[in-house]
Parts: sequence; structure tokens; C-alpha cells
Amino acid sequence: MKTERLSLAQARRIALAAQGFGRKNGVGPAGWRRMRCAIEQMGLLQIDSVNVLARSHYLPVFSRVGAYDQARLDLKTFHPRRRALFEYWAHEASLLPFSTQPLLRWRMAQAAKGQGIYQGYATFARERKDYIREVLAEIEDRGALAARELSDPGTRSKGMWARNKGKTALEFLFWSGRVTAATRRNFERVYDLTERVIPADIMALPTPEEDEAQRELLRIAARAHGVATESDLRDYFRLPATASKRRLQELVEAGDLLPAEVEGWRQAAYLAPEAKLPRWVRGAALLSPFDPLIWERARTERLFGFHYRLEIYTPAPKRKHGYYVLPFLLDERLVARVDLKADRAAATLRALAIHSEPEIDEQEVAAALAPELRRMADWLGLERVSIGRRGDLGPALRRQMKGLR
Repeated sequence: MKTERLSLAQARRIALAAQGFGRKNGVGPAGWRRMRCAIEQMGLLQIDSVNVLARSHYLPVFSRVGAYDQARLDLKTFHPRRRALFEYWAHEASLLPFSTQPLLRWRMAQAAKGQGIYQGYATFARERKDYIREVLAEIEDRGALAARELSDPGTRSKGMWARNKGKTALEFLFWSGRVTAATRRNFERVYDLTERVIPADIMALPTPEEDEAQRELLRIAARAHGVATESDLRDYFRLPATASKRRLQELVEAGDLLPAEVEGWRQAAYLAPEAKLPRWVRGAALLSPFDPLIWERARTERLFGFHYRLEIYTPAPKRKHGYYVLPFLLDERLVARVDLKADRAAATLRALAIHSEPEIDEQEVAAALAPELRRMADWLGLERVSIGRRGDLGPALRRQMKGLR
């Protein structure tokens, strides 16, 4: 089979187009149709608890379609009759289209056997079978419950990732597909029986064999990447390495993926047959640290020459760029890093630090970044944008912001 050869610039454009960048946004706030198209193109939205700016799953949609009503996404995630997404472990905890649910049942079956999950959950499942049955029976009898609402939740252990026995039992049941997230209250997961949350027509779909489910997950990942290495594709749904390599070879043999070489990449690449190569990609977007375009940091460096690490857990004096830093995408480059915070009490979007990348035109970047900050502030319901003193791009950005007031 012929190997496709791509320049790095071509690979970037393919990747950006595959992720939904470069399209013109419509007039006014995006409705569910545009939101759904963006989510389906990405394949999933990663969930994270950090809320210094906005919950992470809201941001990738904004980066692609512009302003939209966050309540609409909540409705499609948690409303009993209108939901279109469900929550499960995919690329970490994620929101996914219902069509993906059957493709992850093999993972649920493995989890039920204590495989492919955190060792603590597996040990707990072996040792506390009776308690897990009691928790499941209580959910069945009482309906959706948070861990703390169980009649016997146990005592919470100490530490950042502390769990009481009720939470541990519910998380094991969540991994194994017996319960799922009915909703979240202040980001706390509320659990119910899976069959009471997932629509009956989805539950009735046949369960694919494990190998076919993994192939389809890789197809989804390939469409979302456009062009990618084996490790990129495997990481999207956190597939086992051995299985991923075998499934990829099968997809290539079937013609569902095309072998490729990308300029400067040491690893072999794979091209989705339906991938588009636009002549150029135009547009600007602030990217969540958990955006699927950049969440695989090695791929981000290969594609954009952009070394990116989230510094949330770095002590403040040792941080280089800030606490919650969003890369700024301008056309086909990552050109700046913006440490953002939504100061809701002061109704202000605070750009605490703004650092430019090497060899960029500061005036050009500032002129593109200023309206993006203003749009984000408006979307978040914040009245003002404040530009901090840290970083080299601040002076140019402050000048640009004055013209927007």
C-alpha cells in the first residue's frame, strides 16, 4: 500500500480541519445543531474539576463555534428526556455521544472483572462484594444518589483524592457500567442505574466484539486527528497498547487507515481516508488545557513546536507561565500563552500573564487576541477584561483592549 508523504505544514492543516477549526461561525449564539456537530467531530469532551475560568468541557465547544448557552449543553448532558450525551471513562472522565456507549461496553466488562481500573477499586471490589451489592440495591430502590447520600457512605479518608467506601463502591459500579452519572450537583457526580439514564434504544443495541469496538474507537480517533501516530490514536480513548497496535494494522489492511510519513516525525503516521487538506486555516481561538487538539502534549510539540505543560500543581514561585494557561491559536500556529481567571465577584476576566512565542509579530497577535478575550468575557457574563503585568505581550495587548471599550 502506498505511503502518503506530508509536510509538517500539511499535517497541521489536516489536524486543524479535523478538529473543526477554520470554519466561519454563524451570526449570534450557536444553537444545539452547531454544538452537536462540533462535539461529534471531536468525539468527546474531557471533564475536569478545575473551575478557575470555566469547566473544561465547556471551552472546546466555545473555541470552535463561539458563544453559546452553557445551559443548553447542560440540558443535553443531564436532562432526563433531552440528553444526547453520557459520561464515562474515555480520555479520562468524558462526555460522549450516545452512539459511543456500545463501543465502551468491553471496558465496562473488563472493569467488572477488576481489570483496566485503578488497583484500589479492583481490590475493594474483591474484598467488599456484599457492600457493593448493598449500594447497588439502594440506588435501585431510592433512585439517583450522590455518594454522601448513601445510608452508609463510610468515613472519608485523608488526602487530595480521598474516597470513602461509598464513593469507592459507586466509582467501581460506574467503571463497570452498572451505574452512570444521572447529573452533577456542584460538579459532584450523582449516580443512577445505567438503564434509567441511557435511552432504551441505545441499551438495546448489540454489543460489538471487543476487537471491533476498539477498531471503531480508533476510526473515531483517526477522524478527529486527521493524521496521527499510533500513540496519538491510542491515547484518544486510552486503549491498551498491544491491542491498539494490532487493531491499527487491521485497519490499514482493510483500507480504513492509510500509512503516512510526516516531515520531522520519527514515528510512523496514519491518515484518515476522509481527512481534508485545506489550502490554509484561518481563525483565532483560546484553547483549554484539556482541548483534544493539544491534550496529548507530545503531539502538540510535534505539530506546533509548542512545549506545553499545565502548571496547576507547580508551586507558584516555580511557575513559568501561570496557573491555568490557555494556548492561543492564530491561523495555523500557537502564538501565545494566556493565564486566565474568571473573577466572578468583580465581573472581570483577568489575563494574569500573557507570554508570546518566539518569532511572532506582537502587534498582529495582540490585535487578534484582544477581541477573543472580549468575546470570552461576554460569553462568561463578565463585564470587563483586565490585562496583568506579567509576560511580554501585556503592553501591546493593553493598547488593543483600549480600542474595544
